[in-house]
Amino acid sequence: MMLHPELRGMILHSDRGSQYTSDVYRKAIEKNDITQSMNSDGGRCHDNARCKSMWARMKEELFYSRNRKTEDYTREELRTIIWRYFMSYWNNRRICSANDGLPPAIKRERYYESLKVSV
Repeated sequence: MMLHPELRGMILHSDRGSQYTSDVYRKAIEKNDITQSMNSDGGRCHDNARCKSMWARMKEELFYSRNRKTEDYTREELRTIIWRYFMSYWNNRRICSANDGLPPAIKRERYYESLKVSV
């Protein structure tokens, strides 16, 4: 029996910590139809660096810097807060130094526009 059936089919991003590479853990996620995002060699520390960095920033900006704790919210409230953060703020308004100071949506839009021009 799966405790959270809505997780079936998800992709799990993790590092190479022993808890994530143990046989018990891998069998549990496989049993629940969860894919671990590590390569066939067992993963490299850089595989999920961007993802981990993104989550760290989100936690700092939404919770830690505001003295909030995730434990103070229901799962549904967290789902809404995180969805709004990424879909509204992160993608459309947050300045990203890796994107020349542009939010991801603007950078992506300009990239696709440049492809149309060069064709």
